Amino acid sequence: MKILIAAAGSYGDVAPYTGLGARLREAGHTVALAADTAYAQLVRAAGLEFRALPADPRRGEGGASTGAPTGAPGGKRELMRRAAAFVRELGPGIAGAAPPGTDLLLLSATTAPLGRHVAEALGIPSLDLPLQPNAPTGAFPPVVTGTRSLGRWGNRAAGRLSLRIVDRLYADGVRDLRAQLGLPPASARAVRRRRNTDSRPVLHGVSPALVPRPADWRPGLELVGNWWPYTAPDAVLPPELEDFLAAGPPPVFVGFGSMAAGARDDGTAARLAANVAAALRRAGVRGVLQSGWAGLAGPDTGDDILTVGEIPHALLFPRTAAVVHHAGAGTTAAALRAGAPAVPVPVTADQPFWAARLAAVGAGTGPVPFRSLAEDGTSLTEEGASSAEEGAADRLAEAIGRAVRESSYRRAATALARRMDAEDGAGAVLKAVENLG
Repeated sequence: MKILIAAAGSYGDVAPYTGLGARLREAGHTVALAADTAYAQLVRAAGLEFRALPADPRRGEGGASTGAPTGAPGGKRELMRRAAAFVRELGPGIAGAAPPGTDLLLLSATTAPLGRHVAEALGIPSLDLPLQPNAPTGAFPPVVTGTRSLGRWGNRAAGRLSLRIVDRLYADGVRDLRAQLGLPPASARAVRRRRNTDSRPVLHGVSPALVPRPADWRPGLELVGNWWPYTAPDAVLPPELEDFLAAGPPPVFVGFGSMAAGARDDGTAARLAANVAAALRRAGVRGVLQSGWAGLAGPDTGDDILTVGEIPHALLFPRTAAVVHHAGAGTTAAALRAGAPAVPVPVTADQPFWAARLAAVGAGTGPVPFRSLAEDGTSLTEEGASSAEEGAADRLAEAIGRAVRESSYRRAATALARRMDAEDGAGAVLKAVENLG
């Protein structure tokens, strides 16, 4: 089959589909992956054809779906405006990436509300492959609305409301795309309801070891296990990092991925890096600091903290004492897969949900507020600003110390790793694809 995978957003929204695509390619399918041009090399390294989608997520066009900082100028209204503009641009991009002759569309959560219409126009099937459990359930509230349960009825009602908000966000983009494709008018909500009525499968790239499948989900909604970013069989860590790992005890990894994007100019990145460095040293551990989209950099002095760029988590995390991260879905799963204790520092969207799940299974400490590590102390007195910074660093240091030294965290993470190792998320997708064929 000629398969197109369409994914849009940050690195964590795209990278898992490279491993899935490689698995499908190994099974004999012809696979292309459509994403922003920033990920062209990532896609091609997995042996997949790359097709470009519009809108660079680093410009913040994707709004909440790409993890834009909660303090984005203009607040939520501006965030929604940018997200709607991104959607209207994304629809024609997906259509252009799926030429006649395509046999199947595999769609991420961001691309599915648009890609379904492209599949309808082509007369081919599509399969939704989200990385979050986004169907309404009484078991927990919507993953993007926080962690406070509203009770079974309230959680389901909030889940349905969340879907309606997404429908409104995509409404203009769907209307324009259907007109472009020569399809009769139909709302995003109508298409979604039709797909639910015929019980089409939705395979979530989520480990049921971390999130048990809700008992009130309809048939066809499944948590099949993660699919992982492609890592070449001969991939190795950079020599500088290997030397650092060999020079002392296992370090603590610290990385926030796409969070704090755009923070280079307002001083947030420098404050964040300074607080992280102080926390690592107060905890008495060595650290590997990933620069990420914010361009974080460790201190100029000392040999106890190394700054790195993009590094395969599968190679590094098993060699760490703990992982401090923003609790994105992919990084959360990668740390668990490695059996590494976590210190979650959630920022927005689904990250508080994953942070709460880590604490619930005992594999992570309680969350450390990102805002406290990145906050601006300029409105305080010099003494007050210094005190605020010390407080943030102390809180992170305390969490790191517990994650590294209290064995219960590693035992829980190791137990989860064994269960995840027995899962085959990509294999479940391959089986579903071949059933469609």
